[in-house]
Amino acid sequence: MSAAVAPPVRTDPYAAGGYRHPAPAPRLVRDTAPRGCAARTRLQDAYEVCRRLHAAHGRTYYLATRLLPPDRRHHVHALYGFARYADDLVDHLGLDWDATRRRAALEQWSAQALAALATGWSTEPVLHAVAHTVAVLRIRHDDLRAFLAAMAADLTVTRYATYDDLYGYMYGSAGVIGSMMLPVLGAPAAARERALDLGVAFQLSNFLRDVAEDWDRGRIYLPLEDLERFGVTEWDFHARHVGPRFRNLLAFEIARTRALYRRAEQGWAYLPPASQRCIRAAHRLYGGILDALEACDYQVFRVRAAVPTYRKAAVAVTEALRPTRAPVTSPAPSGRMAAERPRCHHGAARVGVPTSRHALWEPSAT
Repeated sequence: MSAAVAPPVRTDPYAAGGYRHPAPAPRLVRDTAPRGCAARTRLQDAYEVCRRLHAAHGRTYYLATRLLPPDRRHHVHALYGFARYADDLVDHLGLDWDATRRRAALEQWSAQALAALATGWSTEPVLHAVAHTVAVLRIRHDDLRAFLAAMAADLTVTRYATYDDLYGYMYGSAGVIGSMMLPVLGAPAAARERALDLGVAFQLSNFLRDVAEDWDRGRIYLPLEDLERFGVTEWDFHARHVGPRFRNLLAFEIARTRALYRRAEQGWAYLPPASQRCIRAAHRLYGGILDALEACDYQVFRVRAAVPTYRKAAVAVTEALRPTRAPVTSPAPSGRMAAERPRCHHGAARVGVPTSRHALWEPSAT
């Protein structure tokens, strides 16, 4: 592996990898929160701030959420708002902060979040909403702590040597989001493993779509062992060139991600009908990113793979009309696990992921 190469200098503070993001969450919250709030923000207003944040930043996920019953959607908005706010503190390019200021902001936000969990409310609207959601649905506090730990890791870690290291990060950044969603969806705790799988699959889909964007931020979210395996170096990122070796690398990661999606499907049977529709739609829409990557010949530096709007609408309508089954109560069978044991768990230890988790399979490098 060659020495690290500096990412390109950016000119548009909201753009990365050719995609222009909405304004960072702290600014959106500041601009949409009711003026002259009392010391204790009204709960209805707090949830509305989260809904607007979700609609602006998470359009695909927001669409899938519309398939849930109305009395469940606001909880999804709150969890999304919590995750988006912390993530934007760490790396939204529209916040022209250095690492020291980002760390201070995240530490302050994390302390406020933990205080809100303890008291059940906050003067900050996003935290007020999420504290209510967590209390009402009895969501595991450890999942929120694991997420905040993963966000802190983004301030110092820009490369992951192995898939096990990367999985340790993704457990906190995305897997536990799936776990937090279980009570929102009305699913039993027995579905947690499949929920973790789906959260990680969503995260990997985003990483593959956002290779150029993450490079612009100075990060690579593909295991370095995989780059070496396929003969890809950081100079390929610097040159923004996708040749045969880079294609093989991306095809390998896409196959790994699809294996996670297939395993996550085992959890659908746990879900009530309305929740089945929501999760199937989200699954198809995020999985569609992988299809789009293949359709554009893996040109991640030229095209930001996305599911067209008309396709999103078609998926939503199809899933809304599709018959569903009554949920089951017995544990889903475990998916096929790799025969190879994990080589290290540095990333797992960093965010508290159980060290028995590892790659679902090992496709051939040839």
